[in-house]
Amino acid sequence: MHLRLISWLFIILNFMEYIGSQNASRGRRQRRKCKADCDTCFNKNFCTKCKSGFYLHLGKCLDNCPEGLEANNHTMECVSIVHCEVSEWNPWSPCTKKGKTCGFKRGTETRVREIIQHPSAKGNLCPPTNETRKCTVQRKKCQKGERGKKGRERKRKKPNKGESKEAIPDSKSLESSKEIPEQRENKQQQKKRKVQDKQKSVSVSTVH
Repeated sequence: MHLRLISWLFIILNFMEYIGSQNASRGRRQRRKCKADCDTCFNKNFCTKCKSGFYLHLGKCLDNCPEGLEANNHTMECVSIVHCEVSEWNPWSPCTKKGKTCGFKRGTETRVREIIQHPSAKGNLCPPTNETRKCTVQRKKCQKGERGKKGRERKRKKPNKGESKEAIPDSKSLESSKEIPEQRENKQQQKKRKVQDKQKSVSVSTVH
């Protein structure tokens, strides 16, 4: 009785090994039956991975993706085109002019929005994410510490009047300082000539 059970178990195990070997051989045959443009397939009519240069779409390998789809060169699949998406506009900023919020009547204000979804290669590009427009406000005086950065920089760059005069000499004064000794020499020469002329005139008169 025990020998019969052991023999039956041995027969069943051999049968299971035979079935497994048959399934493996069928899988190999199925792999060999993939189309020429397909690398691996579920069956002859459904590819799971295409060869290089082809894009997978619904179990088929295509040279170009159909309309409404674009090629993904990373996964080598045809995927949907993704368009850009942006959020709603944020509120307008306060009216400013040159970095100040006071001391003017007309300035500008801006508003921004964020990109929610970046587009794919064939998707629609994103619209502008910031806008600027002119604004008018009631003029108010600036208090201490409310001046803009540009105003502070200009004030620092402006030199004092006294310093500018001392640092830069007057061109006229330089010219006059150069011309004074020359004029003095000319005057002295003219005086000498006059004296000599007078002496000559006196000597002529005495001769007569």
